[in-house]
Amino acid sequence: MTTFSTVGVVGAGQMGAGIAQVIAAAGIRVQLSDVNLQAAQNGLNGISKRLQSQVERDKISAGDAEALLSNITPVSSLTDLADCDLVIEAASEDLTLKLNLFQHLDSVCKPETVLASNTSSISITTIGAATSRPDKVVGMHFFNPVPVMALVEVIRGLATSDDTFDAAKAFTEQLGKSPVACNDKAGFVVNRILVPMLNEACYVLEEGIASVEDIDTAMQLGCAHPMGPLTLADFIGLDTCLAVMEVLHRELGEDKYRPAPLLRQYVAAGWLGRKANRGFYDYSA
Repeated sequence: MTTFSTVGVVGAGQMGAGIAQVIAAAGIRVQLSDVNLQAAQNGLNGISKRLQSQVERDKISAGDAEALLSNITPVSSLTDLADCDLVIEAASEDLTLKLNLFQHLDSVCKPETVLASNTSSISITTIGAATSRPDKVVGMHFFNPVPVMALVEVIRGLATSDDTFDAAKAFTEQLGKSPVACNDKAGFVVNRILVPMLNEACYVLEEGIASVEDIDTAMQLGCAHPMGPLTLADFIGLDTCLAVMEVLHRELGEDKYRPAPLLRQYVAAGWLGRKANRGFYDYSA
């Protein structure tokens, strides 16, 4: 079965940096790429800052933090990922962007390189079809925050080979994560169930049934959820929630997946949640 000794990560934002961190923690070399070298370096700086906080709280040793960081190399372009055994794309949830990235990766990476997407809803079959190696394209959907969350959805596209799928699943376990096998249907498992719930919470708010705080309290106390749906939506990012809902609505064609108008309005206003300091809650303080 295929094994991976050098891994490229495309996207040095919150998800990509988290993925790079857990791979590096497993002792595997990582090439971290973004739109330019500075953006990739910013991703590494963010990892370093989080590790330093853990060192100060005696969660890890300074030596372990240094060893982890030494496994990550920021790079300036996708061409620098040419010799990687596996490349994981962690860019924005935008189909056109992902197709362009995979076409570029397909043209620069060695023929045996496996190409994976961290997409939370977009078809792996569609992404694979944009390359000359659809058998080597697979979904690996990590969850935020990546160093904490144990789950990875491993998604088999229509053309994904058994060897590619098995290698991605084994790699997930190598990282200390728990893989769940998924077929290539919109939203996969978690977002197919979760995001419609978050969307329904938006409808409940929009219809004036309850306040933001009371909706969250009701779901926390009534369903034993660790956080309310509107808090969780803010944490995920309202733009990401909307993007997933649009994929579900388009691909499955059912009205129950129609994004709430209030969700669209918040995204249009730039109220994207925690990352924008404003969503259903105000985080500016």
